Amino acid sequence: MKISISIGGYAGVDTAGTVDFVRQAEKLGVDCVWTAEAWGQDAVTALAYLAPQTSRIKLGTGIMQISARVPSMTAMTALSLNALSGGRFVLGLGASGPQVVEGLHGVDYTAPLSRLKETVDIVRLAFKGEKLAYQGRYHELPRPGGEGKALRLDHKPADIPIFLATLGPKSLEYTGAAADGWLGTSFSPDHAEAHLAYLRQGAEGVGRTLDDIELHATCSIGIGDNVEELIDARRPGVAFSMGAMGSATTNFYNDAFQRAGFADDARAIQQLWLAGKRREAAARVPDEMITRFGAIGTPEMVRERFRRYRQAGIDSLTLRLDGDTAARIAVLEQVMDLLRDLD
Repeated sequence: MKISISIGGYAGVDTAGTVDFVRQAEKLGVDCVWTAEAWGQDAVTALAYLAPQTSRIKLGTGIMQISARVPSMTAMTALSLNALSGGRFVLGLGASGPQVVEGLHGVDYTAPLSRLKETVDIVRLAFKGEKLAYQGRYHELPRPGGEGKALRLDHKPADIPIFLATLGPKSLEYTGAAADGWLGTSFSPDHAEAHLAYLRQGAEGVGRTLDDIELHATCSIGIGDNVEELIDARRPGVAFSMGAMGSATTNFYNDAFQRAGFADDARAIQQLWLAGKRREAAARVPDEMITRFGAIGTPEMVRERFRRYRQAGIDSLTLRLDGDTAARIAVLEQVMDLLRDLD
């Protein structure tokens, strides 16, 4: 089982610390670094900065929001990053949610899966070196009635993997049918079928299996003897996902926890959050919504969680590490040691 790391997010940027973290991760044998994109940092700039400062580690967008860029720009950016990094780039795409898409980008969120499919279609045309001539419901190239013509991007064809960050059942089915890899969140190896059943159905529908898809799962890490303290520190983050990562009616993270058997808890936490009761929302998070969706506890407990992820069929864990640069590197070193001890 491979290990990936993620950088970016909502906090301020420690550029020197980030570079040091990624360089140390590369030395430790980490497979890929994924850059986050929400409503702060974009997913592209950091990878362009990291490309000349690394040599082996893969560089992936985790994720580029499809509504923030037209598909041809997504393709141009991917091909450019792939060239700058010597072929190490991985394109991670996702539809985001209505609050960001409509609130930040001012783009209609209607039919996000259809828009994702059309984006993948156009990007793959570009990767093959073909002219971008496409007729979809939401994207049509060239634009009809204008003076444009179908263009071929000024790049050599490239084999760039496309990973999709999906959570809803239909989106998971499409990922199983079409993607090179899956970027999974809100995933528990104890309730793996809440995601994998749909991925498998999509794969088998086109004559593939789950072995044809590289399965990545986000995994929160906390290693120490005071297990309750480690759990308590993560309650606010889970409450944030249940209440803030989407609108009152559209929250894919909340839905995923509900499918995993935490329907009452997820809805109750969301209601408290939306009512402005954030402390109460965090307190409402049960231990199992933390311990079953990550690797938290003593070294042996964490090692056993890694076994569970591997048994569930996960190919790579994308670690969520807390603390400053030194603390994250120290935990990453522990993780790599624990993985080497897996039997």
